[in-house]
Amino acid sequence: MTEDENPKKKGWFGRLKDGLKRSSSALSGGISDIFVKRKLDATTLEELEDLLIMSDLGVTVSSAVCARLSKNRFDKEISTEEVQMALADEVANILKPVARPLEIDNSHKPCIILMVGVNGSGKTTTIGKLARKFQQDGKSVMLAAGDTFRAAAIEQLQVWGERNNVPVISGKVGADAAGLAYDAIQQARAQNCDVLMIDTAGRLQNKNHLMEELSKIIRVIRKQDENAPHATLLVLDATTGQNAVLQAKVFQEAADVSGLIMTKLDGTAKGGVLVAIAEKFDLPIHAIGVGETIDDLQSFDADDFSKMLVGLK
Repeated sequence: MTEDENPKKKGWFGRLKDGLKRSSSALSGGISDIFVKRKLDATTLEELEDLLIMSDLGVTVSSAVCARLSKNRFDKEISTEEVQMALADEVANILKPVARPLEIDNSHKPCIILMVGVNGSGKTTTIGKLARKFQQDGKSVMLAAGDTFRAAAIEQLQVWGERNNVPVISGKVGADAAGLAYDAIQQARAQNCDVLMIDTAGRLQNKNHLMEELSKIIRVIRKQDENAPHATLLVLDATTGQNAVLQAKVFQEAADVSGLIMTKLDGTAKGGVLVAIAEKFDLPIHAIGVGETIDDLQSFDADDFSKMLVGLK
């Protein structure tokens, strides 16, 4: 049995490819249906644009792809692969400028990272994975359980702290999250930690009082360090499709998001939403996740993602 045939041995790249199969199959299958022995004309262009929009790529990206094809191939027969290649190129052009690894600013000690996102996005799990990566880079790490609304969230972060052998600052359920963040910064400084990651409650973007509390946490952090948080990372669940675009908009306004991490790309047919978000917000995409284990978070590669998304890889 080959590595590709054995899911237990399949590597990260293989799991991402499998995860995007639902997206790529829908795209490549739809493109094949549109262009079977047909020329590129007004009708096929309209059908193609509808397909791309329904694949969560967004109106702007979809229009750009169709405009490019129309310019070069209008009224000519065109193959499925030619369309896929043009789409992959357009997607890569959008993603390459925002594919940037997360880098720790060593001039800040601790470098304070605020993690935000809605419930279920994989935020706490992502903190655990990032903690491992920072440790592998020789950084000392501290975690703060700022999701004080749920006992399970506090316990989950404590479990990740134990797995990584890093301290976790936590309080009682219902404790003031801003006060906990303040205490965590004090302790991180006292222990000379390189990185402090602060978890926050998974806020529904339509709950104004919860977003206001997030703003309060940021104000309290800035009383300790006017330049902090030094990174504010929004964790988005790829399976939510276009709702992730709305989340990015609201959190950008409330928390001045500095970068994105997209999770659950191994189980969705909505991988195209990453392209729409990149085009709309121009925020760095630091990493993508394809599973629950500690090594399932990897830096984002625009070329690989683009080709897999359209079924060329």
